[in-house]
Amino acid sequence: MTGADHRCGFVALVGRPNVGKSTILNRLVGQKISITSRRPQTTRHRILGIKSDPQSQIVFVDTPGLHVRQPRAMNRYLNRAAADSLRDVDVVVFVVEGTRWNEDDERVLELLREVRCPVVLAVNKVDRIDDKSRLLPHLDTLSKRFDFAELIPLSARSGDNLDRLEQAVRRLLPESPPFYPEDQVTDRSERFLAAELVREKLFRKLGEEIPYGLTVEIERFRNEGKVLHIHALIWVEKASHKPIVIGNKGERLREVGREAREDMQRAFGCKVFLQLWVKVKEGWADDERALRSLGYGDD
Repeated sequence: MTGADHRCGFVALVGRPNVGKSTILNRLVGQKISITSRRPQTTRHRILGIKSDPQSQIVFVDTPGLHVRQPRAMNRYLNRAAADSLRDVDVVVFVVEGTRWNEDDERVLELLREVRCPVVLAVNKVDRIDDKSRLLPHLDTLSKRFDFAELIPLSARSGDNLDRLEQAVRRLLPESPPFYPEDQVTDRSERFLAAELVREKLFRKLGEEIPYGLTVEIERFRNEGKVLHIHALIWVEKASHKPIVIGNKGERLREVGREAREDMQRAFGCKVFLQLWVKVKEGWADDERALRSLGYGDD
């Protein structure tokens, strides 16, 4: 049962790459919905994270990082996915990083001048600012750049002030019954989450060794008895990338598989048998048709 004053709405998390949007989402929802790594542009799809309680249902929309340079089809797709997420939402949370501000932040701010809903500014990673005396003047400068509904310094890593962000967002939502069942936490399938978990481990293991021409496609996802069998294809852009992903005597691929399988078993609540293959698809990240065939554009 929900009361007459129940609030519900969509809240877009936007910002340039690597400011911590996915970590904020996972913290607020209370479980891993969106993958994270230190590499920019880890998030490639719009992902809903749903937070329900008796008084409200907040539907967070995690988005790819917006960036100025769009040299390839993949970059253009990421920007479109992020910008499109600003349509028809009830609140926008603009996430920035500490005292840093660059041209990508400026691009996001320009897009926000077109939206008609309240915008909350979340200044993330304040725990990493060495000289804390710089924070207040920076916040004052930011407050003069736009008519923000609220400005909240926080740390997604430690959880500091995330409750204040959640409360601010909830106050700005319209009165409405919930859109989703109270036990639903995302709109994405287990098959999608499996592919994302493999990609997360690859990004974390590879560091800067391989470009962003890497994606994961689930070829098989089937329950057999009490075991979930998953076969995943790892697509790379060049033949020279394949041995990098596999590693010496297959060691890196085994580590990726082990860590992804452990995460899947926790997420899906069952035993998982995971097999990984690495294949080459030349230039897929700069080919609109190839992007669509691999699930980019299904948002």
